[in-house]
Amino acid sequence: MLPKELKESIQTAYKQLLEDRSLTPRSGQRRMIAEIANSLAVLGPGEEPAAETQDGEAGRPICVVEAGTGTGKTLAYILAVAPLAQAFGYKVVLSTATIALQEQVIYKDLPDIVHGSGLRFSFTLAKGRGRYLCLSKLDMLLGGNDSLDAIIDLFGAGGLAEPPNTVLYQQMLEEITAGKWNGDRDEWTGAMPNADWIPLTADNAQCSGPRCTNFSRCFFYKARQSMEAADIIVTNHDLVLSDLALGGGVILPEPEKTIYIFDEAHHLPIKSTNHFASFARIRGSIASLEQCTRVMRQLENSAALGSAEHPRRLCRDLADSTAPVIESLNELWLLLQDFVEPADSRDEFDRGVHCFPLGVVPAGVQQSAAVLSEQFSQLSTRLDQLNSLLKDNMEDGESILARQEAEQWYAAVGSLCGRIDKALGLWRSFAHTDPAGEAPTARWLKPVAVGTSEDISLSASPVLAARNLQENLWERCAGAVLTSATLSALGNFDLLNMRAGLPSGTRYFRIPSPFDYQQAAALVIPKLNCLPGDPRHTEVITLAIPQILDRQSAALMLFSSRRQMLDVLSGLTAEWRELVLCQDDYQKTQLLAYHRQRIDRGEGSVIFGLASFAEGVDLPGKYCTHVLIAKIPFAVPDDPIEATLADWLTSQSKNPFMTLSVPEAALRLVQSSGRLLRSETDTGLITLFDERIVSKFYGRSILESLPPYRREVFRQQYDLPEAVRSMN
Repeated sequence: MLPKELKESIQTAYKQLLEDRSLTPRSGQRRMIAEIANSLAVLGPGEEPAAETQDGEAGRPICVVEAGTGTGKTLAYILAVAPLAQAFGYKVVLSTATIALQEQVIYKDLPDIVHGSGLRFSFTLAKGRGRYLCLSKLDMLLGGNDSLDAIIDLFGAGGLAEPPNTVLYQQMLEEITAGKWNGDRDEWTGAMPNADWIPLTADNAQCSGPRCTNFSRCFFYKARQSMEAADIIVTNHDLVLSDLALGGGVILPEPEKTIYIFDEAHHLPIKSTNHFASFARIRGSIASLEQCTRVMRQLENSAALGSAEHPRRLCRDLADSTAPVIESLNELWLLLQDFVEPADSRDEFDRGVHCFPLGVVPAGVQQSAAVLSEQFSQLSTRLDQLNSLLKDNMEDGESILARQEAEQWYAAVGSLCGRIDKALGLWRSFAHTDPAGEAPTARWLKPVAVGTSEDISLSASPVLAARNLQENLWERCAGAVLTSATLSALGNFDLLNMRAGLPSGTRYFRIPSPFDYQQAAALVIPKLNCLPGDPRHTEVITLAIPQILDRQSAALMLFSSRRQMLDVLSGLTAEWRELVLCQDDYQKTQLLAYHRQRIDRGEGSVIFGLASFAEGVDLPGKYCTHVLIAKIPFAVPDDPIEATLADWLTSQSKNPFMTLSVPEAALRLVQSSGRLLRSETDTGLITLFDERIVSKFYGRSILESLPPYRREVFRQQYDLPEAVRSMN
């Protein structure tokens, strides 16, 4: 039960904030505040949540809130969680899936709430190491030595700058010395190509932490110190997952002392699945091993190792041990040729992916992977030993030169450790047999072009994030709030539960949008006399667009297939193509800016986009009055992870189409149609070029899951050309 004084504090803050903004209370927003606060109240002041409930399930309070567009969910979860976390002694990690929402929260929402509510809490933005310059790397790149040559050898094959851009790096040093730049990539005012930036960063394996001579000035650790003082830490799902994979509490606060808020929470299971995936390229791995040999030969003669023989012998052993590993990789290359589709049988849309059924790898490939797993494990152990010796020499080296070189070489060897460990994860997965009855690991291969030659990429990924999230998050966090406008599918949360593995004690709430959908928008399903999959479907859309839109329209056209998007674009007349801004031609932010500029000038503009434009795109009012959707957005059938999951559901006597495909499509269609109404004053049309939504039994269930738009089904609203109307 929420303590009375805490309840009154939240209510007072809400009332004061509404008065400050001259806003009217929203029933959905009030309910969201109350449900979240009551769900987390079981934490109690200064107490750990119970380890288990009476039924044996994890007792961490988890609250899932689907809040329709216009609810004002950011304000709601901050007002509910911030006072409670302060009173009970917990940190808050607020995680989003997109940079746009992250920036909105940190630069607008949180400052507004602090200013208007009377609450007093501090907040900061957390970024990964890759966003901060490493001073030791900068020193090395400007200084030049054998360890620099090793770094260039390691990274040069990846397309990075070689030689280093010393003009840019010297400018950076001057800005840092003058106190004008804090090493944050996002705050550098000039251009910053990846090729120039990546050599300046250090990942966890390359960073020597407190032993680094630049530790007291380190930009990343300074940012971490600000996190320790903050009440709310704003970050992204990827950084949360990275921290959990490192054991938790390495980058962000300890999970046990943290209440997590996951906004855009429908992304979390997919991001978790991707995060725990592994991959390796055969020839790419061979190149890394050859680089390892060269680096070890250079390091063997370095002062960084001191005068002792053991570390030099370790370098020689590492250099000599790569040859048999390369031989094993070449043998596997020959085995994999049976599964590689010939290049001349692939077109630009065919990736040549071969998915191993139910993730079961052929015996020969599995045996080769087992050998490689053992070989890479031995390499990893030796590299870890060498890096430990270098770390010791950074403090206890025989001379100043030895200590300096040990610090510089640590980054090069750390990079090798990271590469070997990533490949090791792949070989272990391919050598592993999944337990019977459990969701399998998807395993697949595909050919990839590398310059003028071709490599083979091997990948492995869990098909569900459930176990990883259970072990690393739900069973450890103090509490969690998951929210989004789209978390349920077909009226329930079964799909989210399957993918995220939420505990049985999770509380679920659905808060409808305050929008008057009946008055604001109409869902139009024109009669086309053909279904998606029929070649005529693309022609129908191409001929219908000029009939449906006028040349002053502000529209968003969403496709599920890049091929169809490009075919429709090429089929339009030249004057209509001039109105189209196609996703493939611009960066997303640039395209949206161009679209707004056209509308502001009184011109027409039509955006052609794929799945990334079906959510997170905010074009309110005049900027989007018509959303056109090519078809019900079913997942691409050849995705290896989804294909393996579907096969596994079939093996469990479940219908993958109804269990997985239909709910996923329903959720995506809600997201797509949601691009139209972004505020309570918005109006417009949604046109869906897919008759299955009314003609198929599963389509009708998808239709009923959509917001209650006015429906115009098979009405002759548009004067389509006879060539189209006569198709059957």
